Amino acid sequence: MSDQLQSGPSTNQPMGAPMRGALWMLSAGASFAAMTALIRHQTTDMHPFEVAFFRNLFGLAFMLPWFWRVGFGGLKTSRFGLHGFRAGVGLIAMSCWFIAVSMMPMAEATALSFTAPLFATIGAALFLGETVRARRWAATFIGFIGALVILRPGEMELGLPAGLALVSSAFMATAALTVKSLSRTEKASTIVIYMGLVMTPLSLVPALFFWTAPVAMDWFWFVALGLFATIGQLSMVRAFASADISAVLPFDFFRLIFAAVLGYLVFAEQPDMWTWVGAAIIFTATLYTAHREAKSGRALRPARTALRQPNMDGAAPATIRAAKDERPSE
Repeated sequence: MSDQLQSGPSTNQPMGAPMRGALWMLSAGASFAAMTALIRHQTTDMHPFEVAFFRNLFGLAFMLPWFWRVGFGGLKTSRFGLHGFRAGVGLIAMSCWFIAVSMMPMAEATALSFTAPLFATIGAALFLGETVRARRWAATFIGFIGALVILRPGEMELGLPAGLALVSSAFMATAALTVKSLSRTEKASTIVIYMGLVMTPLSLVPALFFWTAPVAMDWFWFVALGLFATIGQLSMVRAFASADISAVLPFDFFRLIFAAVLGYLVFAEQPDMWTWVGAAIIFTATLYTAHREAKSGRALRPARTALRQPNMDGAAPATIRAAKDERPSE
């Protein structure tokens, strides 16, 4: 019996961890797709800036139990300026994303969002001094070719929505790199707290210039928006905490499938073949980059690695460490 107790965990855990990570990533993909559909729905009658404010407000509300558990000690920081910068670029990413989603098919916007890790690779080399070798540069270049396949600049006009989706991805990557820098000295809870506390009032300022009084049903959708955003954040963090990034990242592609299904069912959108082809090229390049990072030792332990995959609303989670050390009680 003693031998069985000792051997049981070592036998089951290697199989269970990747499965848990995959399920968490599927949960994140479904949540972010639902959130995108709600953004698209709400921006039909309301300006994206106002929708972004309510997303932040109710996202913060759903995190209050976590904040209550952490207490005011979680606000202690010596890097408030960097927290403010991270909130600022996060808000720009979120605003651009909300506008893009309001103007273009959900699947196409989601496909272009896969470029965020490619921008992060460039930013890591330029601003964090990371060594990016030839094969990762080649994967990044190929990934952006995938974006061109989706956009097809020779056949169709590169409009404002697609441009905003790419700008959003670039700022998402900047936010993720800032989080990576903050995570070297800050607790995960501190990063998450400042994200909500700073981005919520900051997003109110542009919203006031386009304010529309919400009707009763809007409040229901705002609550759902904050709920799906929070579930998506926590699910993604726990996915990367459960297993190696190279094991769970492939399941992020289901986010595009979920978005395409919701776009078809709710908005009668039908993505063309080139959207799928381009998305597959971008995602393969991203997956290869993650594999190279894991192989080179930059992602040794999933529970201690800074999260590189930004969220779909411009608000990258703090660190994967949050899922292990400082997550809300289950």
